[in-house]
Amino acid sequence: MPTLILVRHGRSTANTSGVLAGRTPGVALDEHGQEQAAALPARLDGLPLAAAVSSPLQRCQETLAPLLRTRPDLPAHTEERITECDYGEWSGRKLAELNDEPLMTTVQQHPSAAAFPGGESLRAMQNRSVEAVRDWNARIEAEHGPDALYLMCAHGDIIKSVVADALGMHLDLFQRISAGPCSLTVIAYTPLRPFLLRLGDTGELRSLAPPVERGDADGTAGTTDAERGTAAVGGGA
Repeated sequence: MPTLILVRHGRSTANTSGVLAGRTPGVALDEHGQEQAAALPARLDGLPLAAAVSSPLQRCQETLAPLLRTRPDLPAHTEERITECDYGEWSGRKLAELNDEPLMTTVQQHPSAAAFPGGESLRAMQNRSVEAVRDWNARIEAEHGPDALYLMCAHGDIIKSVVADALGMHLDLFQRISAGPCSLTVIAYTPLRPFLLRLGDTGELRSLAPPVERGDADGTAGTTDAERGTAAVGGGA
């Protein structure tokens, strides 16, 4: 099954102003976020991406723009199911102000019970984002084969919820996961289980390229580290 590279959008104007943006229109990358996006093509250089999938929100589209300019033949798709959580009446409010809301304790300590007023629950957010990943895994494998790499640009809570699912963690633990702006999180999906290869990574990625077929004496030609039960990156260290 494919390997998924999850990209959190670059730093946005909402990040720097301490606002919970949610789906508020017009939230763009700030100057540092634009620099992060401009560096993304070099970070992904050498990786044979099969497709790029993005949240419809502006900050995600802007994050992928430099990559798509350098790879004009890379298929690009917009996926509504990986858009930001619908925070309802909380959208556009200052985080410092929201910290005084009783619901914030539930969001942080018992997120599976949290539903935003006028918005959606964190359970619903996880369900739709995981469903999107599974559907795209099947599509990418059918079109490009089981060793394909593809990319999704989404939001912090979306990425954290997908990682929690991959690790078999309850949603109530997902606040323990962190993925900073323009960080890369990588999950290799296999028929047996997913493997978390990177979490919030900001460094080297070339070792994620699919393995070259080889005829080893031990008869393991063409197999990957993940198929042999170890993580393909880092050797399990």
